Amino acid sequence: MTDAGPAALIELAERGIPFALIARDAATVELLTGDVVDVDLLADIPLTDAAGSPQELLALVPFRQVRERGFECHDDGAPLRCLVVRERSVLDREAVLAGFPSAPVPLTDADFDIADDDYAEIVRRVIADEIGLGEGANFVIRRDFTAGVETDAATAALTWFRALLEHERGAYWTFAVVTPGHVAVGASPEAHVSARDGVVTMNPISGTFRHPEGGATVQTLTEFLESTKETEELFMVVDEELKMMSAVCSDGGRITGPHLKEMSRLTHTEYVLRGRSRLDPRDILRETMFAPTVTGSPMQNACTVITRHERTPRGYYSGVAALFTPRTDAILPGESTHDLDAPILIRTAYLTGGRLRVPVGATLVRHSDPYGEVSETHGKAAGVLGAIGAIPRGARQQAEGLGRSPGRDRPAGPVLPAGAIDEDAPAAEPRALADDADIETLLASRNARLASFWLNPQDALAAGGPFRGRSALVVDAEDRFTTMLAHQLRHLGLRVEIIPWSEITDEQIDGAELIVSGPGPGDPRDPSTARMRRMREVVARRRESGRPLLAVCLSHQILARTFGIDLAPLDAPHQGLQKTVDIFGVPASIGFYNTFTARVLPGTTIVDVAEVAADPATGDVYALRGPGFASVQGHLESILSRDGMATLERLVATALSPVDA
Repeated sequence: MTDAGPAALIELAERGIPFALIARDAATVELLTGDVVDVDLLADIPLTDAAGSPQELLALVPFRQVRERGFECHDDGAPLRCLVVRERSVLDREAVLAGFPSAPVPLTDADFDIADDDYAEIVRRVIADEIGLGEGANFVIRRDFTAGVETDAATAALTWFRALLEHERGAYWTFAVVTPGHVAVGASPEAHVSARDGVVTMNPISGTFRHPEGGATVQTLTEFLESTKETEELFMVVDEELKMMSAVCSDGGRITGPHLKEMSRLTHTEYVLRGRSRLDPRDILRETMFAPTVTGSPMQNACTVITRHERTPRGYYSGVAALFTPRTDAILPGESTHDLDAPILIRTAYLTGGRLRVPVGATLVRHSDPYGEVSETHGKAAGVLGAIGAIPRGARQQAEGLGRSPGRDRPAGPVLPAGAIDEDAPAAEPRALADDADIETLLASRNARLASFWLNPQDALAAGGPFRGRSALVVDAEDRFTTMLAHQLRHLGLRVEIIPWSEITDEQIDGAELIVSGPGPGDPRDPSTARMRRMREVVARRRESGRPLLAVCLSHQILARTFGIDLAPLDAPHQGLQKTVDIFGVPASIGFYNTFTARVLPGTTIVDVAEVAADPATGDVYALRGPGFASVQGHLESILSRDGMATLERLVATALSPVDA
């Protein structure tokens, strides 16, 4: 199109012609126009036209697509919407700022859909009933800030997009997508997944530092970076995304960082994960639905927990905007014809039927304070609303005055004035806090706690690993830590296959050279679920056969029970906890994600034929071994397990010893 001014774009919207604006660099804005096609499945995304030629398209992927992976959700029928690009042009960013509308878009009837006290109560229930009962390490529960908008949708979209370009910084994508009946405008800080020339990249971001009045300083940022909760939050989401990387990348993925993601009102901490893959980008997208930073972990159970505690469907919140672009480089046989660039749909405002919706969520972990999480949702909503000019920018009121219901520890505040904006407030100047030597040192120090296996380049799988020529069948109990575990086992030389607990047969249990019975959520004492019953059968059948067995976390607890060892809940869940423990005479730094523990009398070293490695004070059992079996409570595959690979090799050798004898 020759005219890309606001009037022309509004005319397009009035004629029902969809368009998208995307800013991915500091100088330009991409304008995409074309046709909308709604499809049911990711596999239906039309990467080729009727003639079979590759075509570019932008897809809005709603949260409900997790159904494709068999996960639960409130199904609102939000379409998997594809904008098939017929025309693309590049606009000058300064021209967009000069030409797009800037008058504030008034809001009416503005408030959160869930009162502060009610949201705090949800937080309490999740900590007690979900994390406290072993259902997972962390969960993200959202609430929505809503308001009425009388301005026409296209004008509102262009106004908000311009405001984000001018006032927000550090965004991965700044975008506006205008399609019939639906507008999405946002500045996402986080690239969920990209695939470019066969290299897959993921960008786990967690930990939110809300800038104090007057801006962030080295001192205030240091206090945030030294927070145990914020640090463990980031480590947990890195673990969760490494599970995904291990599923789609032949080399499992390598992490770099941590880095700071500095935005105008918020700063986040992040890592970058990279690996190689030949998968179709639609398959990469399916295997990585969706980011643990906006769902929780383990992913499958997080979806179940979200369904239990969120009152309404998510729509596109925590989904992705996925741009599929035909590759222009040389493509080898079997490689995909398209690159993928897919940011998470967070920090996004949606406009449908004259109602604005800004969904925001808080990551709930065992340390969470309910009203602290209430405050986090206020800060995140204010970040979006302030950036689009819907509330005063830079005012302390923005973090304390959203909504009408005060929290117990938060002063009451009125709804912020509709459309109010401080036109004279200067845009925030970039603060290169990451360049400060003390901050740089503090960030780098985090990696001293982590497993070098995931930090160092991973070359081709070990051709001469210690178990070369051997094989293992890994049983997945709904925690995809198994993909990381399988990757490590392959580096030890084993041929590895992963099979879900619901699909493994008795013949496979009996016939596998080594069974690795995996981790999973839930109470190991509870026989009421089919998953727990089957995992008990897997462990018992394999144990009785005397064939090699390695049991991890949940399966370790199940194995312990076969020896009559008691199981008990921990006083405080060990979700994302790093401990140095004695594993049969060798100290090992290991990451733990458990709510329950096998427990013996302190000082016990033998139970039946099992040798026990336990805490000398509490009797909590860290590992078991004996003829044909070994088990471990911690996750040797976690980034928190500095000694994970060495310990895994020792335990596999123990489990295989009867075959070697």
